[in-house]
Amino acid sequence: MPSSPAQQMGAREWALLCLLSVLWGGSFFFNALAVAEWPPFAVVLVRVGLAAMALLAIVRLTGAPTAAAWPLWPSFLLMGILNNLVPFTLILWGQTQIASGLASIINATTPIFTVVVMHLFGGEPASGRKMAGVFAGLAGVAILMGPDALGGLGGHLAAQLACVGATLSYAFSGLVARRFRQLPPLVSAAGQLSATTAMAIPILLVVHPPWTLPLPSPTALGAMAGLALASTALAYAIFFRIMRAAGPTNVALVTFLIPVSAILLGTFVLGEALLPRHIGGMAAIFAGLALIDGRLVRRLTKASV
Repeated sequence: MPSSPAQQMGAREWALLCLLSVLWGGSFFFNALAVAEWPPFAVVLVRVGLAAMALLAIVRLTGAPTAAAWPLWPSFLLMGILNNLVPFTLILWGQTQIASGLASIINATTPIFTVVVMHLFGGEPASGRKMAGVFAGLAGVAILMGPDALGGLGGHLAAQLACVGATLSYAFSGLVARRFRQLPPLVSAAGQLSATTAMAIPILLVVHPPWTLPLPSPTALGAMAGLALASTALAYAIFFRIMRAAGPTNVALVTFLIPVSAILLGTFVLGEALLPRHIGGMAAIFAGLALIDGRLVRRLTKASV
């Protein structure tokens, strides 16, 4: 398969990636509140359904062109399975068995699987520099989260494998997402989430009939609203904007930044302590991102010649 030209992250894409990390970082918090009262798949349906309705309303109000999206419905269905139904359900179920910190570390392996999948099937060769950057970023996440987050590693093996399965699903979704490059990001996000909702409704009716579910508390309702509108609707509009400009491997780097966002929000908003391991972990993550991006490395190499 011929190699695809490398896509670069500009300043706008890096800024959007940081914002996306904040939005998706919040999903682990919202997940924990929601699954305390409702089964994982019911939470998934509320998440994608509300997000789809919000995005469809915005697409209609803004008059975004949708004609080119209709022939891509089979791809939207496949994207919905790989990027929503499978990973959301696996991560939510995993979080009922393991701590959010361990789940986020496992989630941070997404770029590794994405680099491998794109190398084998997507025509994007994995250079040694890029792989070194990926492993540096993953090491940074582990340092950042600390030994306590890794303490549960090995226990609840099925839940951990479920989270690994979610990262694999995300990696393969990158192959499908490239088919939407010519669509406006809002249309891509609305199409993917609408397809996911259409598939999730009949499954929920069989697995968890809505009339058998308990009435959620205001806390759970707020968590599901935040999960749908911020961590899904807005997040996927940004996701497809980055995907269109920089490709699936680069957008997968958001999983390195999610723990960084969580630590910084805790420090500056909640007044939590910024520990030496946090600084060391963030330094390793940023070094990994610099290796993957490559531009700083090339400049330093040229300067030393």
